[in-house]
Amino acid sequence: MTTTSDHGGARSSLSERVVDALKTVYDPEIPVNIYDLGLIYNISINDECVVTIDMTLTAPGCPVAQTFPGVVENAVKSVEGAKDAIVELVWDPPWDQDMMSEEAKLELGLL
Repeated sequence: MTTTSDHGGARSSLSERVVDALKTVYDPEIPVNIYDLGLIYNISINDECVVTIDMTLTAPGCPVAQTFPGVVENAVKSVEGAKDAIVELVWDPPWDQDMMSEEAKLELGLL
């Protein structure tokens, strides 16, 4: 996962708040937030404070594929300083358990 920051730190601070917001969004099938689950591939913030996120789902046939990006967009739009949010679903690379944080693996009993 990558984030884009600026020299003054304003976007870096916004990026931290965006990550905090993403950690409040849980996968509907796995009781872990989407950030620690490794579903967020990229967060970028432009000069106008528009947040663009590349994310994936645990499986291409996921039943929430049509609606879940909107849930993520709404969570990010609620972040103070974010002017807008654009969420793109990507399937490359495909998600697998190795993308999960250690905290998520512990929570699911995988460590």
